[in-house]
Amino acid sequence: MATADDLKFQEFDDAANLLAANPDATTISIDEPVEIPKNQHSRLQEPGREEDDELLGTDDSDKTELLAGQKKSAPFWTFEYYQTFFDVDTYQVLDRIKGSVFPVPGKNFVRLYIRSNPDLYGPFWICATLVFTIAVSGNLSNFFIHLGKPTYHYVPEFRKVSIAATTIYAYAWLVPLALWGFLMWRNSKVMNIVSYSFLEIVCVYGYSLFIYIPTAVLWIIPQRVVRWVLVVFSLCLSGSVLVMTFWPAVRDDNRRIAVATVATILLLHALLAVGCLAYFFDAPELDIPAPIIPAHNSTS
Repeated sequence: MATADDLKFQEFDDAANLLAANPDATTISIDEPVEIPKNQHSRLQEPGREEDDELLGTDDSDKTELLAGQKKSAPFWTFEYYQTFFDVDTYQVLDRIKGSVFPVPGKNFVRLYIRSNPDLYGPFWICATLVFTIAVSGNLSNFFIHLGKPTYHYVPEFRKVSIAATTIYAYAWLVPLALWGFLMWRNSKVMNIVSYSFLEIVCVYGYSLFIYIPTAVLWIIPQRVVRWVLVVFSLCLSGSVLVMTFWPAVRDDNRRIAVATVATILLLHALLAVGCLAYFFDAPELDIPAPIIPAHNSTS
């Protein structure tokens, strides 16, 4: 019959003999996690990647995706599916509006305000308010320009509402859709490209248009120089939000492609502002000539 000494593991005997020979030896416990020194951890990471991760919010995005995966998504034909897009309170909307009006240099708008809970409530009502603001301000501007002219008869142009709605909503949806598809395509080519979700891009574009609401009200001032100064100021604020949001996502791509992408984003944003100003406010004045009454020749 086997004795108790025969049932002992040979490895434990060897370890006991080694510890007896060298008491100062360092041992590692299986239960204790192995900690990597900070200097060694910093060597494993590429320089500058921590800043990119902070700007892009990759860590938070991974956590958000994991948490979102645990939630049960409702079918798209149900009301609960679309209710999640508008699940936002007033304080969050105001905070995101402040972030779009007062951008913080070096900070990502998606990471600071959008990533935790992207919404469509703010972008929808911002675009709707901007549509009516541009249409009403354009009619008032046309009225004040021709005020006092005896040949001018004011007629409200309701078609400006439909034109403004088509232009603004097409920009707020089609441009983010094209940009989302481009980022997804470049993500398949370059591994370091971070592709935002379509809802996040729409949210960024929607909140970036808020600055044009007070700008459109000030466009009523019949001074062309003042209007163009307001356009440049609004472009600097809203354009900086777009650049600081999408530049970290494409900076690891080819330099020419990254610069061309950001330049295209700014160009389309500028075309929207300049086009609205030129069509709704700086339209050429149409002076209606006075009717000519033909003289009747009397014959005797």
